[in-house]
Amino acid sequence: MPAVALVTGGNRGIGLGITRRLLTDGFAVSILATREEPTDVLTELRELAGSPDRVRYVRGSVADPDDHGRYVQDAVDAWGRLDVLVNNAGVGPTVRDDILDAGTESFDRVLGINLRGPYFLTQAFARAVLDLRGDLPERLERPVATIVNVSSISATTVSTNRGDYCISKAGVAMATQLWAARLAPEGVVVYEVRPGVIATDMTAGVTQKYDELLANGLAPMPRWGTPADVGGAVGMLVRGDAPYSTGEVFHVDGGMHIARL
Repeated sequence: MPAVALVTGGNRGIGLGITRRLLTDGFAVSILATREEPTDVLTELRELAGSPDRVRYVRGSVADPDDHGRYVQDAVDAWGRLDVLVNNAGVGPTVRDDILDAGTESFDRVLGINLRGPYFLTQAFARAVLDLRGDLPERLERPVATIVNVSSISATTVSTNRGDYCISKAGVAMATQLWAARLAPEGVVVYEVRPGVIATDMTAGVTQKYDELLANGLAPMPRWGTPADVGGAVGMLVRGDAPYSTGEVFHVDGGMHIARL
């Protein structure tokens, strides 16, 4: 039985890049997403996997705690194991408002999906992993399971016209540290992948802005990132090659996070 990965929002954008990478690396992948089953995408993914049984699609929302247990249990029922959770699903603000004018509706929506949702899905996943794992050996050579939180350069980079998004990603960074500390004794490692400017449908409306910023030195690597770039980082982290590391942040931003004069 292949290792099993859960990828929220794994049917589009960055999530699809992650799903493709994990399938290529031999994982079975279950996707949680709010849309009706995307037949064309699932057909492609099942062909990539080489077997329809290695791809599952659960319709639900990461913002709804009632969907968390159903999503996790579906993977356990299908495959009998849990190895990886990638908390990828996220949204931007409905409207980019100056924080002097922003209202509560967008704030509550963004925080519910980007922060509260993955926080409690991690709880559900971790509990299920502990139920499945049995007793730990005295010396654990490899992690029992791996959790990867996909955040954003906005965890530390201010955008005053989307404060709700920045706060949600800063919260994900702290949640990564909390879960890393709590789950390390249980044999579970937790990482944060922090993308920069990635070409997806979420950034399609600001293409001209970031084309100009990248051309003017926004990042040392003067190009957009791709979902495959993020997928490669996640694939590297979930292989279990760094069993004595947890709570680490891995930037996928072309060096944008580097302080420069």
